[in-house]
Amino acid sequence: MIAYEGPNAEQIRYWNEVMGPQWAAIDTTLSAQIRPHGLRALERLALALGERVIDIGCGGGETTAEIARRVGPGGRAVGIDISEPLAARARTSTAEFGHAEIRIADAQITSFEPQAFDALFSRFGVMFFANPEAAFSNLLSALRPGGRMAFVCWRDLSENPWMVLPAMAVAKHLPIKRPEPNAPGPFAFADCERVRGILERAGFVNVNREKVDEPMQIAAGESLDGAVALLMRIGLAGAALRDAKAGPELVDAVRVSIREAIAPFENGAGVVIPSASWVVTAERRE
Repeated sequence: MIAYEGPNAEQIRYWNEVMGPQWAAIDTTLSAQIRPHGLRALERLALALGERVIDIGCGGGETTAEIARRVGPGGRAVGIDISEPLAARARTSTAEFGHAEIRIADAQITSFEPQAFDALFSRFGVMFFANPEAAFSNLLSALRPGGRMAFVCWRDLSENPWMVLPAMAVAKHLPIKRPEPNAPGPFAFADCERVRGILERAGFVNVNREKVDEPMQIAAGESLDGAVALLMRIGLAGAALRDAKAGPELVDAVRVSIREAIAPFENGAGVVIPSASWVVTAERRE
């Protein structure tokens, strides 16, 4: 059991008591939504058989399982997350792979085997550190000389209507807390020049970025109402509803507003809304 202490204590609490249980319950749906972004980052990492990889903020373990498939039984896939509910899900997701391991730990401060890994990967799991420079410096210590890293993080909130539209709909009824620039959270790494500085100060070299624009299918296989129900549980909209402890009438009003906001994006494939991320790559000096 991870202690609610250290520099990321508030994130640990949040991902164990608030968002972690919710995410774990709908992990299959959420993983399907963000899968294209993660696969782009994995492509840039170009894993080979036998390699040893850390999956930072592994969530429900889909990416750790994919890494295990790519490196094969001679390799090693270590998923690390601060959320016990998500780690439990990840252990189920990776159960078929004897060379996969899930650890509950804070990547900013946990001790890794020095220079024991060939690569670092993350799908939207590195934006939550209280001190990202310290976190990446710690992660760098786990990489062998010449080892590499690839992760995906969200671009600016304004470029992600999948998050903005539900938030604007909720704002008609409730106050919305817009994320503070650079504060730990989903959009903390939107400024990619800031990210470059963080990584270079942590000791990484050859830092590069690539824009990824992907249509996000909200609640694949669900109706418009199913997509609305999901968006009421996650992101800024979900946070506002939780904070307000909204009653039935308010919840119904919010549901109607979100439905109106996303209805134009419904097509034969369901509800598909644009999303935008960065794929960031970097290396440890030889």
